[in-house]
Parts: sequence; C-alpha cells; structure tokens
Amino acid sequence: MSAEFDTLSATALRTLVARRDVSPVELTRRALDRAIATQPTLNAFFLILEEEAMAAARVAEDAVMKGAPLGLIHGLPFSAKDLMAVKGVRYASGSRAMADNIAEVDAPAVERAKAQGGILIGKTTTSEFGCKPIGDSPLTGITRNPWNLAMTPGGSSAGAAASVAAGITPFALGTDGGGSIRIPCAFSGLSGLKGQFGRVPVWPTSATPTLAHVGPIARSMSDAALLFSAVAGHDRRDPFAVAGPVPDVMGAAQASVAGMRVAYSPTFGYARPAPEVIAATDRAAQTFEALGCHVEQVDAVFDTDPADLWTAEFYAGVGTRLRDVLENRRALLDPAVADILMPALGQEMKSYYASVFARYALREKMRLFFERYDLLISPVLPVSALEAGRNLPEGLEDRNLVSWVFYTYPFNLTGQPAGAVCAGLSPQGMPIGLQIVGRSYCEDDVVRAAAAFERAQPPGYNRPSAGA
Repeated sequence: MSAEFDTLSATALRTLVARRDVSPVELTRRALDRAIATQPTLNAFFLILEEEAMAAARVAEDAVMKGAPLGLIHGLPFSAKDLMAVKGVRYASGSRAMADNIAEVDAPAVERAKAQGGILIGKTTTSEFGCKPIGDSPLTGITRNPWNLAMTPGGSSAGAAASVAAGITPFALGTDGGGSIRIPCAFSGLSGLKGQFGRVPVWPTSATPTLAHVGPIARSMSDAALLFSAVAGHDRRDPFAVAGPVPDVMGAAQASVAGMRVAYSPTFGYARPAPEVIAATDRAAQTFEALGCHVEQVDAVFDTDPADLWTAEFYAGVGTRLRDVLENRRALLDPAVADILMPALGQEMKSYYASVFARYALREKMRLFFERYDLLISPVLPVSALEAGRNLPEGLEDRNLVSWVFYTYPFNLTGQPAGAVCAGLSPQGMPIGLQIVGRSYCEDDVVRAAAAFERAQPPGYNRPSAGA
C-alpha cells in the first residue's frame, strides 16, 4: 500500500473496503507497521496489539468477501487510550502504580467499535490518570508531536492524537475530563468531539465520574462523526448514560450553517491568549460570517474563571482513587501530579459542596446563554505549541497543571457538547485550535459547524509539514 492511504479519510476508506478495493488485512498491517516504526520517535502507543489486530482484520476481510452486512467502521484500524479498558490486556491509566492491572471487560466504546467492524491495533499513551494536558508519564515517557518532535501533541489523549496526526490510524478513541480530546486536537491539527455528558457511556467507573467523556479524535469532523456514531448511545452500566436517540451527526456534517447564531469569545473574560491564537480565531469568526452565520463577539462569557470548581472535582476524584499510592508509594507517581492531588484530598465537606452548588449555578448560566445563541466559538488553547516535557507554557507559570488551558474545562463542568477543529497555523507553522460549543444534547450543531468550517479551508491545511 502507498503512503496516500495514511492520509485518506475514514469515510473514503470505509467505501473502499466495502467495494473490495482495499483489504482490511492490508490496512491493518500498514497501520501496525507505521505504529511500530514510529514508536522510537513519536512514542504514541502504550501497547501494540499486533496478533489480536491481525486476527480481527482477517475476520473482517472474510465478512467483506462473503458479502455479509458490514458495520459502520468495518475493516478500519483504530486505537483506544490507556484510560479505557480493553479486555485481557494491561489497563494502567498511564501510571506505574497500575502497570500490571489487567482489564476484565472492554469499555463500552471499545466494545461497540469492535462490533461495528473496527480493528483495534493498540492502546495509546496518556499522562498519569489524565491529570496533565500534555503527553508524558513516568510509565511511558514522553509522547511527541508529528508536526515538530520537540513539541508535545497535547494530552491527556497524547498518543491518540500523535498517531492520528502521523497517519497511523484514521481515528482514535480518547477521553476528556477537562479538555483531553480537544487539547491534543488543537496542538496536532486534528478534529475531535466531546459529546453531551453521558452520550458515550463510560465504564468501568472513571476516577472522575461526573466529568469524564469518551469520544473520537480524527483528521476531520466528518470522520469524528463516523466514529462517534459507532460508539454513542445508552448503556445501563453507566448511571449517567443518556437515554434516547443519538443525534444524526453524520448527516449534520453535510449541512449548511447559514442562519446559525454564533457567539465568539476570544478570552471568556479571563483567559490570556497569545496574539497568534487571537489572530487565527478572529479569522475563524469571519469565516462563519462568510458562511451565513450571525456572529456576535462576547468578551465575558463567565463572571469568574471556573478553574477552582473544576479542580475541586477532578483532582479530588483522582486523589481519592489513588489515596493509598499517595500515602504509601508516592515515588511511583509523576511528582507534579502528586503535588496537585494532595491538596485536593484535604478539602472540607463544606468547601466541596459549595463547589458542587456553584457548578449547578454555572450550568444554569450556560443554559440561559444558549437561549440567545446556537454556538459559542473560542480558542481551544492560549498558545499554539508547548515544548515536550514541560508542564506549563512560558508566561503562565502562575496557573496549575490544567488551569493554564483556560477554555476547555468549563464545558466538562456543564456537560454540554464541545468540539475542536484546526483554525489554521501559527507563524511558526504549528496548528491552532478552534473550540465549538453547542447547546446541551446538540452534538449535531457542533458537528454541522465544525464540518462547514473545515470545508471552507484549503485542502490539506491541517496536515503536518514535518513527519515523524
């Protein structure tokens, strides 16, 4: 197979497989070979499941040749982040403290992707328990960005983004508890979708059960919509799972955005973005105007930065899950992660519940905001790149491990759908992310806007100029 297959869309590959023009075995073999070859440079994978993937590919190819009914992603390689369970293999969550843990079940999204014909080629790297929005952990080391190997691909779905940007698989499953799908999409020139909270079920129970999402990372929002459609829907194992029909995001990816009401906020009222980020998102807002949207700039979306609300919930959950390790085996943990987990464990009940009720007030404020608008657009990140191995960008050292991100964690608190696409490139040639937030339960609006924006860009505008 030629290198052109590394950048073909999942939608195109799906058609080629169904027509018997491309073999699932060949696709899978190429994905595995690319994963193995790029491990020394990208370090995108925690585990490569070569034997299991080739066995599944042969089954998928047999179904094609027999003319059997094919699933939504039949014969297409994908990966799953190591915050997700894959039955019978290691489930370490990026931590040396969990290095020998073996999953007893497939996570629902993994189970469904396989059932729809997807070929799981491996588990991708994550920062420890998803606690950092960058790509390193004591267990797996540093994961690097295909655009520039000196830079991080972002996190915590680091390996997922690196592998998709490098053309290893057309899409991947990531998780998002504070931006971990959207952040690496921004740093890696990709498209991702955090659906409505509970739309894609989470099981086994996350360390951050009221914030955690599972969703797709892809090279276009149309491809993300395809994988999302394969894995979304109610599951009784997740007590937060959304019942009812899943929006038609694949259809929405082809729809016009003319007439949509769009709020554009460069800072939300508190963020400190770099000039090149503002320039790119200003151009994105102008694109939506050209597409027929009614765009209004809103400088202050929030009364105050909700970082403390998010920190109280996220780090308390992870800290409680890791209490024994923190108290008795702290040396196993990433020092920066350990340092931020300990204070979260010390919260008093009164303080914690004050944060809980403030979170409900934030949700109501956003509900009222979205009575006036269909969408909110903003940067995903305040910077266009961050050196691999660093925890904080220069000039944002006063923020914590996640609060420097500014833009993503509010919508884990509210639970509403949010996506990321590439807004363009910085003067240094690195991608800049655009966040698109929709009303509760309206993933179709997010996908509709994201896909329309992508269609308005030049072909290949979000492809790495420096390969791995």
